[in-house]
Amino acid sequence: MTPEITALTLAALLHVGTLTLLVICANVQLPRYMTMGKRDTDFSDQITGKTARVYRTYNNSLENLMLFGIAAGIIAISGQSTPLTATCAWVFLAARVLYIPAYVYGLTPWRSYIWLTGVIATTIMLIAALV
Repeated sequence: MTPEITALTLAALLHVGTLTLLVICANVQLPRYMTMGKRDTDFSDQITGKTARVYRTYNNSLENLMLFGIAAGIIAISGQSTPLTATCAWVFLAARVLYIPAYVYGLTPWRSYIWLTGVIATTIMLIAALV
């Protein structure tokens, strides 16, 4: 397994952890009939505070994981793994690990810098695949 795919796998597991945290927080904050019901309506507008931040972190993770997954997949499939792309993959993963608490605890502007670091690392991987 390439370092990029290993980082992708770990990032996916981190995403599962974020989902788990969201489920726990939502179940504490919302009535059981909402969390255990049919989910015909969106209740995201009824969560507040740290639970709402965890929800936004989860959505941000989805967006970033998609781009990183494309980058890691292209690098692995095309056999273009290099020390640069491997480093970028680990930087992305580290940024995602740091982003969760930075967002949940409202560490501005640091959360934006951490997010940007992950996006830059992913972008470098995509450019490296084309060169």
